[in-house]
Amino acid sequence: MEKPSVKCALLATMIAKHRWGTPITREDLCNLSAIDGDYPTAHEVYDDLRSEAYITYRGDRGIELDQGNFGGLADVLYHECNWEKWEIESRLKHYEGIEGHDWA
Repeated sequence: MEKPSVKCALLATMIAKHRWGTPITREDLCNLSAIDGDYPTAHEVYDDLRSEAYITYRGDRGIELDQGNFGGLADVLYHECNWEKWEIESRLKHYEGIEGHDWA
């Protein structure tokens, strides 16, 4: 089984801990994620995630998933993280456009 990238590990944790209106700080996200102590890389990836369309940056409060852009997140999970469609469907419960999502 292939080890997930740091980006995928951080996103998986964000999805598991997602509650609308509750951002997660860099330290909390890195501590909760399965990244095998690769904190310098995780900190860089966290900083990169702040500018993604499917992430909302809340300053010192942290980052959170942007439910309005779950289509982009689904694409990343499918193409970069190698998640199966069924897993994305079951974990992104608030993605209202999943029925018509183009997985190509």
